Amino acid sequence: MAEFTTIMARDGHEFQAYLAASCGKPRGAVLVIQEIFGVNAHIRSVTEGFAAEGYTAIAPALFDRIRRGIELGYSPPELEEGAGYMKQLKLEDTLKDLAAAVAVVRNSGRVGSVGYCWGGAMSYVAASELPIACAVVYYGRVANYLDRRPKCPVMYHFGTQDRSIPLSDVDKVQAAHPQGVFHQYEAGHGFNCEPRETYNPQAAALARERTLQFFAHYLAGAKQQPS
Repeated sequence: MAEFTTIMARDGHEFQAYLAASCGKPRGAVLVIQEIFGVNAHIRSVTEGFAAEGYTAIAPALFDRIRRGIELGYSPPELEEGAGYMKQLKLEDTLKDLAAAVAVVRNSGRVGSVGYCWGGAMSYVAASELPIACAVVYYGRVANYLDRRPKCPVMYHFGTQDRSIPLSDVDKVQAAHPQGVFHQYEAGHGFNCEPRETYNPQAAALARERTLQFFAHYLAGAKQQPS
């Protein structure tokens, strides 16, 4: 079962979050952090996918700070629109919303985060600022946040053909966080997102497999070390 529910941040801001329950006893919880396109059909599908793997999954609608119900597609005008919304948000407010979402699912066990694009960078920030057990970053501009240091294990997925994140930036992240688990794919930005032209099913499948192994170890307590 998955549906939108209303939750509240500690500053009193009420916002929507897409909450997907696991089948049976949860193995832990996953905080799914949106791209700049809102909690659209793709992010809802990703959230449901983690629930199907046995995790309570939640995707907070971070753009509700601006206006409720923002859902965008992937055309150039929508990309520009989403970037504009992102720039209006204050990082401290986004962290409040992420913290509220973590609090909602904490009774399911250990919580991990996974974010895509802008959400990937926010997943890194969450690893540095929030009480989570691990974090996964999909093609996030983490180089902008290297003044922060993760307090939990982090796995990174980057595309070698990503025009918006040069490999020199990936090198900076790896130098700043050598303890991280880094993976690169012969793919472009957004390779995990089916509606995008840059979708790469092989890279997406391999990254998902690695992500699930990572969560199984750090959230569900599987003995196999993630690779």
